[in-house]
Amino acid sequence: MKVVVTGARGMLGSELIDILTPLVTCIGVDIDDFDITEEDQAIKGVMGLNPDIVVHTAAYTNVDNCERDKELAYRVNGEGTRNIAIACSRIDAMMIYISTDYVFDGTKGEVYHEDDQPNPLNIYGDSKLRGEKEIQETLSDYLIIRTSWLYGPKGKNFVDTILRIAREKKELKIVNDQVGSPTFTIDLANAISRLIDLKGKGVINVANSGSCSWYGFAQKIIELSGINGVTLTPISSHQSDRPAKRPYYSVIDCSRFRDLTGYLLRRWEEALAEYLK
Repeated sequence: MKVVVTGARGMLGSELIDILTPLVTCIGVDIDDFDITEEDQAIKGVMGLNPDIVVHTAAYTNVDNCERDKELAYRVNGEGTRNIAIACSRIDAMMIYISTDYVFDGTKGEVYHEDDQPNPLNIYGDSKLRGEKEIQETLSDYLIIRTSWLYGPKGKNFVDTILRIAREKKELKIVNDQVGSPTFTIDLANAISRLIDLKGKGVINVANSGSCSWYGFAQKIIELSGINGVTLTPISSHQSDRPAKRPYYSVIDCSRFRDLTGYLLRRWEEALAEYLK
């Protein structure tokens, strides 16, 4: 089996390549190989590699910058995804797409299932939903994985930001009214590998178990890291004054993943402890 991973230098893509390489013929591609937003480049690039599966992790993921540059967000997350889907359709390759809990508005007040109606609050979520729709309109053989609050060793992330600021300033103001499930990229990459092996299809939620607010996440980061003398102050989303609105409660239910694979990803606290080692 040959698997192509787009976004090979990204936080998730790089982990996925490490995990898949011993198992299958795995080829990582990034913008140096071809630009996914250029239709001819993207289609020829994928077709030339002739994979059985394309795992599309390449994306524009800076949530606030997506609000500032809407055109780029839709070009990368929408049109770029469409181009990869077209290429997959021409060579009968399966496509796996990494989406987000931010396709939901967070007003449900309980966990989101795969069949719940999306209603993004921000451009990032809407552009990722656009990518989902492009795939569903183009392909029958696809897997859309919605995940949540990614962090990992090979990219900028909330955990590293908290650690850096805590050491520099010793005082942090963190939003306490947005709740989700922090997800470790190594755990997600292993889950994707399992879904490839089991030929998972459709839409499947995958995130580490449990949930917390950003404030609760920061508290656990400080606690597990052993940094002393740090003051954490909870604030509201309104007080944070960020360009992009975030859902208040975007925890995703992973029962479908459990039913297919026989397990759930470990608790987010356990995953975080491993990362901080």
